[in-house]
Amino acid sequence: MGRLLGCAAVACATLLVHGHMDTASAASSGTMRVPRPERARALSLGFGPVVADYYWIQALQLVGGEQRPAKRGETLGALMDLVTGLDPWVGHPYRFAALWMTESEQEVRHANRLLERGIAYHPLDWRNRFYLGYNLFFYLEDGQRAADVLEGALAFEGAPDYLGAFVTRLRAASDSLDTAALFLQQLIREADDEYQRAEYLKAFDEIETERRARFLDHARAEFQRRHGRDIGDPAELWEGPLRVLDRAPPPHPHFQGFAWVLDPGSGEIVSSFYGSRYRVHVNPADEARRRGWRVDGAQPAPGKDAS
Repeated sequence: MGRLLGCAAVACATLLVHGHMDTASAASSGTMRVPRPERARALSLGFGPVVADYYWIQALQLVGGEQRPAKRGETLGALMDLVTGLDPWVGHPYRFAALWMTESEQEVRHANRLLERGIAYHPLDWRNRFYLGYNLFFYLEDGQRAADVLEGALAFEGAPDYLGAFVTRLRAASDSLDTAALFLQQLIREADDEYQRAEYLKAFDEIETERRARFLDHARAEFQRRHGRDIGDPAELWEGPLRVLDRAPPPHPHFQGFAWVLDPGSGEIVSSFYGSRYRVHVNPADEARRRGWRVDGAQPAPGKDAS
């Protein structure tokens, strides 16, 4: 009898909350009026997680439907605020928001606030930090904050092996190669797995090669200053009557038989061993979308928001 009464109370609580919120038109119009978390909590009569489950299902239907309703990101953000406000100990909804709220800078920053809430309630789960770090780097172009967030996930169980090397790349791009090298040296010392240590050592070789390439960049600038033209081949920097260097640094710390060449696409000086410079690469289509956000100028610049 007690269990039956409990089920009846749950059903009544759900109906009460739903009855006070105008969600009846959601299916037909493609929109949904989502209650504020504090109001839904007050009306849930202690059954917040049950109400949260209802709106979680609505969120799944919103992104899984064949049609794409107007202001989908705004509605989805409100649903995730409600679900995590009623039941903050949930796990997947925080990352669900990060996956689906990516159509504008405003959506990404909203998703980041949800991920920060997820970190507060699940401080030992590396995944929320991973998604937050990814959003900061990939969408908001804040490599320094992304590195800080991702570095905090390295010590947690389940964190992927490649994460340390990725943080190193972010450090090299947003701070300095010296910082990246020091960070990587620490990872090498602490690595328990030989395969993982080998991967970090390979990344350390990339950093050293990039350091040498940047040295050649400075020599290239000096060549241009002295002679009023650019080089046609990196060898001009250390060979011939116009040279500005006595000799070239090796194109790789260990392996022989490689050379410094000009990348045909970017014109940068690169080691033929790697074929590109040491940085995190972004798909051109994604870079175009981020550039569109910057051109629009409708949202705060990266780093200005508290997200």
